[in-house]
Amino acid sequence: MEKGKALSAITDSLTKLNFNIGSNSQYPITTSHVSRKTWEKRRPPSLVSLCLGLIGKHLEDIILDLDAIAGNFPADIKIAMAAIARRRKLLNDEVIVSLADSSWEFLDISGSDVSDIGLVKVAEICKFVRTVDISRCSRITSGGVSDLVQHCHLLETLRCGGCPRSDYTARWCLDIFKPKLHNMEGDSWEELVTAEFVNGAKSLRWLVWPKIDKATLEMYATECPRIVVNPKPSPFGFRGTKVPREALPDVALDDPAVEDIDPKTWVLYGSVPKAMPPLLSSPVELSMAEKFRLAFVERDNRLAPKRAKNIRQHQRRAERDPVPKRADHSCIYKLGIHASNVTLSKKDQDKKDDKQDHQK
Repeated sequence: MEKGKALSAITDSLTKLNFNIGSNSQYPITTSHVSRKTWEKRRPPSLVSLCLGLIGKHLEDIILDLDAIAGNFPADIKIAMAAIARRRKLLNDEVIVSLADSSWEFLDISGSDVSDIGLVKVAEICKFVRTVDISRCSRITSGGVSDLVQHCHLLETLRCGGCPRSDYTARWCLDIFKPKLHNMEGDSWEELVTAEFVNGAKSLRWLVWPKIDKATLEMYATECPRIVVNPKPSPFGFRGTKVPREALPDVALDDPAVEDIDPKTWVLYGSVPKAMPPLLSSPVELSMAEKFRLAFVERDNRLAPKRAKNIRQHQRRAERDPVPKRADHSCIYKLGIHASNVTLSKKDQDKKDDKQDHQK
């Protein structure tokens, strides 16, 4: 009897339960995902993040000794310090070279004072980087980008532009990215084989340059069709390939390295920095004389291999060609005329002698 009453009470209780999460029940059910997300938001920063925040606030005091002490830091600590230095406008050649680690897969030096020298040294150390951001770097030229491509064979995404000098560098990088010949000693295109066609940036797939002009965009689409310029996010990807997060212009590459660090670390003197849109163009324009000088240097460097090829071709042709030159032909022609004149003069003299003998 008691068992029957207990069973009926349990049945009534089960029928009154509301399993609909979206309904207005008295005791709403919360999923483990929501509770985990709430816990992550309220989770206090780790001791490592607190230490990095403290070091970041006084980073300028240890920059001179950074080369001596950074060698013992793990790779994630180095990249977090580089991200803080970039946000505090302290990132230059010495700092990035001191912090560079061979295990890095991305490099964000946007808006910094890093030059070609620092970029090349970092490229020699970080040979496995897949994404590089050099936007708003006025001290990086196409020569530095060329060295970057030569050392980092896994480079897939490059972000550039954002200031007049960086736009100029990105415009001249087309000759670096497009296919070129590995062997330039052939006399004609027919003598070349397919294996001799190589590319300086074989793995480069995504180019982020929001301020690209229409003419340059068409040149990239014609001469480098495998490089996608300014890809747009899509659930279906692009040509069957998913657009990576690093190829989106509004995403900072080093944000994951400092997501657990207090943003006050890179705020100077308690002032909140101005919100700057990504890849904002600088008002400083290059002078016309500087533009002409850079154009001449770039053109001279671009034509240097062609001049060397022409010199080698002329040397090989001179060695294998037995026919004398035009100057030698003219000399032989003059000698022939002189010899004929001498022969004619001898014949005239013989005729005169015969005539005199006949008169006698």
